[in-house]
Amino acid sequence: MRILPVLVLLSSAAAFQVAPTGLAHVAKLQSTYPRACSFTELFAVSTNEEISTSSELQRAKVEENSTSSELQRAKKEENSSTFSELQPAEMEENSISSELQPANMEENIFKFNKVLIDSVYDLICFLYPVTGSDRDYARFFVLETVARVPYFAYLSVLHLRETFGYRDDEDRMRTHYAEADNELHHLLIMEHLGGNSRAVDRNIAHFMAFFYYWYVVAVYTISAPAAYHLSELIEDHAYNTYDKFLKEHEEMLKSKPVPPIATKYYIEDNPYMRDAFRTVKDKDENGREISNRRPKLETLYDVFVNVRDDEKEHWKTLCNLVQYDSMNGVESKYVKSTEALVGASTK
Repeated sequence: MRILPVLVLLSSAAAFQVAPTGLAHVAKLQSTYPRACSFTELFAVSTNEEISTSSELQRAKVEENSTSSELQRAKKEENSSTFSELQPAEMEENSISSELQPANMEENIFKFNKVLIDSVYDLICFLYPVTGSDRDYARFFVLETVARVPYFAYLSVLHLRETFGYRDDEDRMRTHYAEADNELHHLLIMEHLGGNSRAVDRNIAHFMAFFYYWYVVAVYTISAPAAYHLSELIEDHAYNTYDKFLKEHEEMLKSKPVPPIATKYYIEDNPYMRDAFRTVKDKDENGREISNRRPKLETLYDVFVNVRDDEKEHWKTLCNLVQYDSMNGVESKYVKSTEALVGASTK
């Protein structure tokens, strides 16, 4: 039994020899634990403190590793989010095209519509060649008279369907009414410029509009896409006509004032009606919709720019209606003209 205290003392002495600060540590322990009366008790206290300190260090290390794992996970999620946000435009376009496939027009209907509208347009061009004179407004008067007919033809059929209880087309009715109102103001602008000053021009426009109205009513009753395709072709011709006129007669148009009816419609009136027919709005680089609620209007040139751009808005809406049966099927940058479904007539 006497050997045990000796071994403990030798072990403590060896530990203090290895660590030069051992004696100071013992003195600290004696001051902290005055009741410890032997090296054995002091050694036991020291060992417990070292074990406690070691446990705290291990715990801190575990917490540090846990924090590091969370940071790595957060960084991984951030990289994944950043990658998904920076997908190229081609992948976005492929995704949209894979989700929404445009419906093509049956070939025979497509050809018939195109021959009909091209023939009417060529007749107007023959009767009213663009010369840069006031007679050009007569051409636009006839064109706008015919171009606005389909919208209230659509409304006539939709109102009749609504009377019989089919009331799922409120949005289309509002949009077509706004489109008809827009074309009406185009017509009023051309009348103010003297486009309807001659009786022969008024008779030609009214004759064409009367028969075209009933034709569109019949077609829309049977097939809405076919009727929408007729207007798509007309609006495409209208846009190209105004665009060419602006390029060829820019200086002349910039020298003339804005008609009061144009100021009233584009600047003074509530812009709700103009926003209502813009179902496929353009977007900026940040993806925000661009709203041209109060456009620039300083000369007659600006008036025709707005008229031209209105025709493009009608064209985009009609393309979506034909191809997707929706007024805003795809975004503005993906809208394209309806194509013929080649070979469909032989099936």
